[in-house]
Amino acid sequence: MYGFRAANRYAKALLSYTIDQGTTEEVFADMQLIHNTVKESKDLERLLISPIVKTTVKKNVLDRVFAQITAPTKRLISLLMQNGRLPLLNQVAERFVLQYNIYKNYQTAVVTTAVPLSSETKTAVLKKVQSLTNNEHITLESKVDPSVIGGFILRVGDVQYNASLAYKIGKLQQRFQEKLFL
Repeated sequence: MYGFRAANRYAKALLSYTIDQGTTEEVFADMQLIHNTVKESKDLERLLISPIVKTTVKKNVLDRVFAQITAPTKRLISLLMQNGRLPLLNQVAERFVLQYNIYKNYQTAVVTTAVPLSSETKTAVLKKVQSLTNNEHITLESKVDPSVIGGFILRVGDVQYNASLAYKIGKLQQRFQEKLFL
């Protein structure tokens, strides 16, 4: 990924600045808006990364599209323009959201199952994950993947618990291939 380190540094610096200024929530909303808008609009993404389009044109487009953003976010965009890093705007926004979630101790747990979960099951899984992690700021994202066959795969941060039937079948297959049963 081009510019990952630079985007991360800009995001960390912006988070630090907004914490000092007390504008973290507002800038977080701006960064979500920028990231979601650029992600949804391939034309805007192409405009930002294009070396052919002049910086003044990019600035005019961004001013119109993001007219309601706060002053710290506008200063970030100006700084990125001055440093020739405007193509990193979406990555900076994405990294800022991640840094903000770490700062606020927000996490997302992802549960993958073969069939959609009922709302009662989602609530039960969420409560269990919150109690296991001692973190009330966890949200649950549910994914459906038929290759799981049965059971579930739960991922919270860097930790993954695989209780899927596909995983267990794979482990059994490995044991049979080891020729332990002659």
